[in-house]
Amino acid sequence: MGDDEILTIIELSKYLKISKPSLYYLVQKGLIPGAKVGRHWRFSKKSIDKWIAEKEEFNVKGKERRRDNLKK
Repeated sequence: MGDDEILTIIELSKYLKISKPSLYYLVQKGLIPGAKVGRHWRFSKKSIDKWIAEKEEFNVKGKERRRDNLKK
């Protein structure tokens, strides 16, 4: 898969290893980057990889903040 690849909902579901209904929920709530083309959702692999990296960073920083608060 190239970074500029466009994924369908099925391909993204397999890529993220989550169910299609869960993915539809995330998309419809605007929690994951995607674009609706007609009736179909499409996703940039590059945007999805960036989104995952941001989520990882947020989770690490959140754990650090919680750890720091416990030390006080």
